Amino acid sequence: MKAYVIDHVADDPGHALRVVEKTPLPPGPGEVRVRMRSASLNFRDLRIFRGQYRPSLPLPLVPLSDGCGIVEAIGDHVREFIPGDRVATTFFQDGPSGGSPASLSRVTLGCERDGVLSEWVTVPASGLVPVPDHLSDSEASTLTCAGLTAWNALMEGDSVRPGEEVLIQGTGGVSIFALQFARLSGCRTIVLSRHDEKLERARKLGASETINIQACPQWEQEVLKRTDGRGVDRVIEVTGGESLPRSLEATRTGGQIQVIGVLSGVESRVSLLPVLMKEIRLRGLLVGDRPMFLRMNRAVEANRLIPVVDRIFSFEEAVEAYRMLDRGAAFGKLVVRIADP
Repeated sequence: MKAYVIDHVADDPGHALRVVEKTPLPPGPGEVRVRMRSASLNFRDLRIFRGQYRPSLPLPLVPLSDGCGIVEAIGDHVREFIPGDRVATTFFQDGPSGGSPASLSRVTLGCERDGVLSEWVTVPASGLVPVPDHLSDSEASTLTCAGLTAWNALMEGDSVRPGEEVLIQGTGGVSIFALQFARLSGCRTIVLSRHDEKLERARKLGASETINIQACPQWEQEVLKRTDGRGVDRVIEVTGGESLPRSLEATRTGGQIQVIGVLSGVESRVSLLPVLMKEIRLRGLLVGDRPMFLRMNRAVEANRLIPVVDRIFSFEEAVEAYRMLDRGAAFGKLVVRIADP
């Protein structure tokens, strides 16, 4: 079988990635072998091949965590799946429930364990979920990380309520899923981007308000203006770095900020005064576990939600998919088609 591997750290994916021949592993007890059809990319995948995410990872490594495929063979004691089932991989792979952020040893695909940019993968049955029937393979491959992260930020724990205002940074995978889930929940949404054409697409998806942060660098003041000085109920914070102080300013008293990404850096100089005076809750989250994934998929199926896929690349074009992600050119998700149905 063919698989991409990261064989050394490099700045450009064309230097870090190469195609190798590997032998498909037979499934052991409790395991499933999956013929992969599609895989999608996340910002984390850029940081991994550059050695920025887990610098001590042993190489070579098959990248990517998010994929959809067909069950080809099952090992002993597997009861949940049979050959022919269409499945998606879970982000966390350890533990009886497919792992969780609470796990002491967080084993994730495309990082601590070989990922899905491969013609076949063999994983524990607990590391798979059935996918909604109405989704294509490409659409289903986007659910694992971006979809579940957005779902966790809005629908788990203290979930959003109809009529609440949600500020969404950017138009990448997590952000567009957040826009879709917020709309399903009856929320008013404000989307930030540097690109007018992306903001126009966000409005067509149902964004209530949009702000071009290049034309309006003090966007937090504009958010306050558009919320009559109150601020938003919840912020989907995917940027990190210098944007966090602005998010605090844009959040209402008693509101919350879901800290998801670090697109502009992992460090931020933040005054604690607005956190204290406005009683703002900062919540860091890392995707979600398998039971949460199953809950999300039920909602996706019931509402016939269609993930937004910007572009589908062939298996041979995987490096170009990485480069498009690195340019920040995507609206929604980028997918690599590994095999045709």
